[in-house]
Amino acid sequence: MNSREYIEVSIRVQPFSEEAAEIVEAFVADLPFDSFVVEDPYLKCYIQAALFQPAALDEALSACGSPSWTSKAVQGENWNRTWEQEGFTPISVDGKVWVAPAGGPKARGGRFHIALLPEMAFGTGHHQTTWLMLYAMLGCEGLIRGGRVVDLGCGTGVLAILAAKMRAAQVDAIDIDEVAVQSARENARLNRVGSRIAVSCGDASALDGGRYDVILANIHRNIILDALPRMKAALARGGVVLLSGFYYADSEAVLEEARGLGLASEADILTREDPDENPQAWACLVLQSQK
Repeated sequence: MNSREYIEVSIRVQPFSEEAAEIVEAFVADLPFDSFVVEDPYLKCYIQAALFQPAALDEALSACGSPSWTSKAVQGENWNRTWEQEGFTPISVDGKVWVAPAGGPKARGGRFHIALLPEMAFGTGHHQTTWLMLYAMLGCEGLIRGGRVVDLGCGTGVLAILAAKMRAAQVDAIDIDEVAVQSARENARLNRVGSRIAVSCGDASALDGGRYDVILANIHRNIILDALPRMKAALARGGVVLLSGFYYADSEAVLEEARGLGLASEADILTREDPDENPQAWACLVLQSQK
């Protein structure tokens, strides 16, 4: 699937409020949408063109009053700009990780510097979920260094690149999008870790038969829930799974599934916003298998 082959579905929410948009999102959350954006008066949903089924959308929306919707094909680079924001500027994660555009001025200080060509795929660090994952990785450096790491849904490869710079012994990066795979490879080479990251095109089934100390997944909640059993099977004893790509309000559903598989939450739910003030605060979980 080429990342440029996406459908943008605009669901009109009336009367509009962020809370009402969140309710509508809950009704369509089981469909294979990659991401959601709230823009008054719409909930905009993005899905790969090959996965879009209008009849399934109508059925899901019938339970919440069948709000009107329209769809259109969008270019992958436009969808990325919606998430990443135009004007990619350097960002800092706890003063230790710096992510900057390739060719721009290098940041001073910090331990890990990552340069990216972000125009081809998702993941510059500006989006809260990417920032949260980078931050959580810093807390797992002891497992990452010398360990086996996989980044499921790698996008630009920013998480895999950090793992390689942390001196992981093995780093695999996987994405269903061929353009993202190309982007991750180019960014890995740009950061001089291309020979240490194996990038491949695939889905969660690529984890089968693997054995990892750290599994990274910054992807949609529904994909995480479907993939968790495979993640658990591929996780080494005492290993950790770092998850993001979902709202704080969805954390309990992810935790419930994880507990059923024998994965325990190692720390509080990570977030950069107060979920009581913003119901759409993004979250990150650190889960550990029993030793």
